[in-house]
Amino acid sequence: MKKMITAQDIAGLLRDDMTIMIGGFMATGAPEGLIDIILESGVKNLTLISTDTGTPETGSGRLIRAKRIRKLFASHIGTNPETGALMNSGELEVELVPQGTLAERIRAGGAGLGGVLTPTGLGTMVAEGKQVINIDGKDFLLEKPLRADLAFIRGSIVDHKGNVFYKRTTQNFNPMMATAADIVVVEAEKLVNTGDIEPECVHTPGLFVNHIYQGA
Repeated sequence: MKKMITAQDIAGLLRDDMTIMIGGFMATGAPEGLIDIILESGVKNLTLISTDTGTPETGSGRLIRAKRIRKLFASHIGTNPETGALMNSGELEVELVPQGTLAERIRAGGAGLGGVLTPTGLGTMVAEGKQVINIDGKDFLLEKPLRADLAFIRGSIVDHKGNVFYKRTTQNFNPMMATAADIVVVEAEKLVNTGDIEPECVHTPGLFVNHIYQGA
């Protein structure tokens, strides 16, 4: 099955009020071309799951600046003052999630688990409204899994079957997000023939990737 997809095809996957995961850490490994498509499509009221919001000019922060996001799950927002301003004004709902917990919630969503138990956040605002479970005399927060309608990720090298290799720290949240969405689109920095990526170098198997996009 051919997995290559056009910008027009991707725009057809988008709709208001959907949940989207976007890979990257401080915009490193972020699928900037796919973010362009979201911006150009005009969709709004999105729920965004992203480890951070980059800066106003980079990564998913560009969606914050354009006010396309209604709710945000992120581990930190300090590098994008516009995110904080919108949160404080009430225009953006933000759930701050400790970074390790965010990774585990996404992993749980991809693995079909009911959630994860962690002591992180006990006694803080992170615990508000969450169930506390005592195991062998120790309290844990129940953190529920996160999934998305779409995951937009970026691969350094991608083959025609969707197998993905990430260079250095561009790997970050991309591989786990690829497991936790109904549809996964990878933006390929470099596209190669199937078999050109050594099997032991595949970080995300093509099994998880529905579509491949290669922009300009």
